[in-house]
Amino acid sequence: MLAKVLSGSVLGINAYIVKVEVHLEGSLPRFFTVGLPEGAVKESNFRVQAAIKNSGFRFPIKKITVNLAPADIKKEGSAFDLPIAVGILVGSGIILPDRLNDYLLLGELSLDGSLRPITGSLSIATEVVKNNIRGIIIPEENAREAAMARDLEVIPVKSLNDAVNFLNGDDSYTPFTVDLHEIFSRHRDYQFDFQDVKGQEHVKRALEVAAAGGHNIIMIGPPGSGKTMLSKRIPTILPDMTLEEALETTKIHSVAGLLPANKALVATRPFRSPHHTISDAGLIGGGNIPKPGEVSLAHHGVLFLDELPEFKKNVLEVMRQPLEDGHVTISRAALSLTYPAEFMLAAAMNPCPCGYYTDPNKECTCSIPAIQRYLSRISGPLLDRIDIHIEVPSVKYKELSSKETGETSRSIRERVEKARHIQLDRFKDSLHLYCNARMNSKEIRRYCLVDEQGHELLKMAITKLGLSARAYDRILKVSRTIADLEGAEKIRPEFVSEAIQYRSLDRIGVFN
Repeated sequence: MLAKVLSGSVLGINAYIVKVEVHLEGSLPRFFTVGLPEGAVKESNFRVQAAIKNSGFRFPIKKITVNLAPADIKKEGSAFDLPIAVGILVGSGIILPDRLNDYLLLGELSLDGSLRPITGSLSIATEVVKNNIRGIIIPEENAREAAMARDLEVIPVKSLNDAVNFLNGDDSYTPFTVDLHEIFSRHRDYQFDFQDVKGQEHVKRALEVAAAGGHNIIMIGPPGSGKTMLSKRIPTILPDMTLEEALETTKIHSVAGLLPANKALVATRPFRSPHHTISDAGLIGGGNIPKPGEVSLAHHGVLFLDELPEFKKNVLEVMRQPLEDGHVTISRAALSLTYPAEFMLAAAMNPCPCGYYTDPNKECTCSIPAIQRYLSRISGPLLDRIDIHIEVPSVKYKELSSKETGETSRSIRERVEKARHIQLDRFKDSLHLYCNARMNSKEIRRYCLVDEQGHELLKMAITKLGLSARAYDRILKVSRTIADLEGAEKIRPEFVSEAIQYRSLDRIGVFN
């Protein structure tokens, strides 16, 4: 007896349809799973056998062969438990095959027959819609996430018995529906706000410029100056996520298994802050079947690297590709996967190992060679991809004790969104451009024209202030963003002057 059940699996953040073919024949009782099963898939026969018996059904004493097609792609995860169990019960005559072609099945079985949630259900649900399949039968905990894919009949089930009853024609199981736009609106509130930050007005301005142009930024200052506090509030001034961005970000978090059970949609821009002991695989992604790393989990949001020089050099170097390309490709012997990684990098560091080299209130205990070694841990190519360097001094007591609140994130975000709209209109004929930070040399020459006075300022910055040659393009791009914030068509000299101030690490003699 042959039964065919529709299921699905995830490859990267996208999914594909898997046909679970179950063949039963009268022979010595054996259970084979073929089609490149990995890990949890190989172990499914034990869970399936116990779940069928504990659900009150008779497990067939036959040779059972399960094929997961297409057979040339590795399958992982426990989501095939339910379709395999259903295939066996169809082959045994317990389930009618009438509805099998209309529904895709997913779910991990417990030994008692109840269903546990799976990862990647949104990606698979989206693929179901593309293939014009009527609906999806899925664990109850995944129903809300799967329902984010519109025009899909989502049937939540708690156990194998529920799935059997529904497939045998029980219509008491109603499809799960959500108001996608209502959920999107409800989950858009941020926990933090810029009005909580006392002082540091020039740093807030630099962060506003960075958010407006999508520029990467690094903050240099002593411990306790507020670098982390400021960084956590960067997502609150970035433009609001679109629904398409939210769905794409949710797919990544779902595939990684990081989507909270009570949260079906990531509607706020992600903020990821990995510890400096992270490995290159943890940052970029990896594994036998590669999973997304921190750069992909920060997609459409902010990746914050605190204590930047403390990260291993090889970890920082592998970040150069996603910073440049907006995606990361992970190659393995069996397959190669590409994950999106369009994020804004925010980094923070002390000016020296002890942290107090630039602090007027505390004496630095570091030698000059120690400071130079500390700063040299950040390579030139990585620094070349960071447009804005800003010094963050310690906050004075007068500012800390002030009862006045700062400007709200909402008001800053309104200015940022206006600047982004200007950029989107400017780059409307370009496929890869959406903000000033992504401009290449050709586009800089076209859109970042300065007058004679601006050229004199740039000449002085390069020659007299000792800025490096790589700072030239960065200054022009940041100047363009400052002009956009002011609603100015031309880059005025004062915009160039402000942009020059945001190149602290390029300036000769800042830390020595």
